[in-house]
Amino acid sequence: MRVDDYYWLNDRENSEVIDYLNEENNHTKAVMADTEEFQKSLFDEMVARIKQDDASVPYFLNGYWYYTRFNEGQEYPVFCRKKQSLESDEIILLDVNVLGKDKAFCQIGGMSISPDNKRLAYSVDFQSRRIYTVYFKDLETDELLSQTIENTTGGATWANDNETLFYATKDKKTLRSDTIRRYFIPDNSSEIVYHEKDETYTLHVSKTKSRSFIVISSNSTLTSEYRVLDADTPNGNFDIFKKRERGIEYGIAHFENHWYILTNWQAQNFRLMKCSLSQTEKEHWVEVIPHREDTLLEGMELFNDFMVLDERRNGLTHLRVDQFSTNETHYVEMPEDTYTCGTGTNPEFNSSILRFGYTSLTTPSSVFDYDMITRQKTLKKEQEVLGGYDKNQYTSERHFVEARDGTKVPVSLVYKKGIKLTHETPLLLYAYGSYGHSIDPYFSSYRLSLIDRGFVYAIAHIRGGEEMGRHWYEDGKLLKKKNTFYDFIDCGKSLIEMGYSSPKHMYAMGGSAGGLLMGAVMNMEPTLWNGVVAQVPFVDVVTTMLDESIPLTTGEFDEWGNPKNEESYQYIKSYSPYDNVEAKDYPNVLVTTGLHDSQVQYWEPAKWVARLRELKTDNNVLLLQTEMEFGHGGASGRFERVKEIALEYAFILDLENIKQ
Repeated sequence: MRVDDYYWLNDRENSEVIDYLNEENNHTKAVMADTEEFQKSLFDEMVARIKQDDASVPYFLNGYWYYTRFNEGQEYPVFCRKKQSLESDEIILLDVNVLGKDKAFCQIGGMSISPDNKRLAYSVDFQSRRIYTVYFKDLETDELLSQTIENTTGGATWANDNETLFYATKDKKTLRSDTIRRYFIPDNSSEIVYHEKDETYTLHVSKTKSRSFIVISSNSTLTSEYRVLDADTPNGNFDIFKKRERGIEYGIAHFENHWYILTNWQAQNFRLMKCSLSQTEKEHWVEVIPHREDTLLEGMELFNDFMVLDERRNGLTHLRVDQFSTNETHYVEMPEDTYTCGTGTNPEFNSSILRFGYTSLTTPSSVFDYDMITRQKTLKKEQEVLGGYDKNQYTSERHFVEARDGTKVPVSLVYKKGIKLTHETPLLLYAYGSYGHSIDPYFSSYRLSLIDRGFVYAIAHIRGGEEMGRHWYEDGKLLKKKNTFYDFIDCGKSLIEMGYSSPKHMYAMGGSAGGLLMGAVMNMEPTLWNGVVAQVPFVDVVTTMLDESIPLTTGEFDEWGNPKNEESYQYIKSYSPYDNVEAKDYPNVLVTTGLHDSQVQYWEPAKWVARLRELKTDNNVLLLQTEMEFGHGGASGRFERVKEIALEYAFILDLENIKQ
């Protein structure tokens, strides 16, 4: 029998629960009181590196240049455009600082301009539950229209008549995106276009790059299905592209007289197919790029004479360029051995310029324009790090360490040149390891506040992600989920054996499903870490996966398993952090959550901390910080969220007796 002594915390409307969370916050504040000035200085230090009056690289779409900028001292972006030329007068589409004034939380879910450029549809979430209201603005008069659309996922897709929009709504209890509606502006009316009955699927609606089709996607963890409609006939009926078949995933892109299809059908690492506009079932698909055992095909970008593929091989991302007119193939050369890259905003077909993003552990986020004919790169922007950052003062490394089953797991590290690597060197190991989401080596200016104080920062590219291909994900889910935890532990042990640190100076950090990772490795190897930061952690896996009324649960069965199945139940229970807390010593722990979190409900970390307090036998620090006005992503403002990072860093640095 499974007894849940802290189930009573599962009631955010109960004043006793709110009092309990506030008491925990007061405890955290009291324990961290000696670090308050340090937190403030860390905050100031990290904010000082941010270029406050920053702006994005403009891109051209349908007669206008679009960009986003920030004003000095302000939390939120200003969305702008200029007609035809960058020398034209600026037109402010939306100033989020005005929307967010006097609001604890303000997040834009999506912005969409009508094809005639006259109307803006945008969505806002003021509660941090990822439930968005759509508003409309007349861009000719700069006036807000009276119509609004409630309970959406944030996106709104215009048909070509400039009067009709398609959007997705959520089930009010589970928050599953389950219905696509068609909205007609002139008479403020809407109707259901498609309702997804299968509770393991979620819906999304979008428009093709060609602007010719409206596309409804219905996806579960393992299976895809698409419906398409000519964007010129918005009142028509959607046609199924290919009926769902369990285990077959695919994505589609329209170009001229063909659909291109990225699919795992008979291709674990995906392959590229194409078909005519009228015959779209898979028996009509023709192979364009075959399956490759050593290469995961992650995405594609189509141009009139070029096709660009996002590929992943040996743990690194690559950009492959195929030219239609010459049948030539080449790869974009990257300046470093370890990096992250990916296609950027490329809204027009008629171009030989590819915009892509680039970063590494030492190189700030950069935007390049790449001439696919001359093969020359032009740096359009590199994230400016104020305060004199010099990438040459830092070194990055990549190692493959051997996990207990012989699998070679990549680990990326960055630290300041000149530090002496010994068993007393502090090291922070970060990972995620779920949903096939890869954590690639990327730059963070915030991270410098640890590295400049002598820390090594490491990312473990563990199974459950897709860093090494699709098999990497499949070997870290369902009844193989423990590989994720073992990989992380084995990476930590290997770094110690290699002389980078020791258990007295080793720290672990992860969020959401990465917070599950933190809870699991704490139970399995509690003495390997001096401190653990678990951000919005998914730690009560059994209870959540048994409750289909909780947001996300039904769509997660193919990731974790359905505990109504005995084998899945026993396996999940064997690693679920909340269920495996024991009477033993644990490391110092900081746990963060948000009262309005729609992804991982606040009661999971709250219950976990309560059980840890009850059973742990050590005198180490155990803190729970609940943001009472935020959800899964934390604060919405660009400076407010830095306060959360400052708390986490102060917690870790204080354990190293670093006070300034």
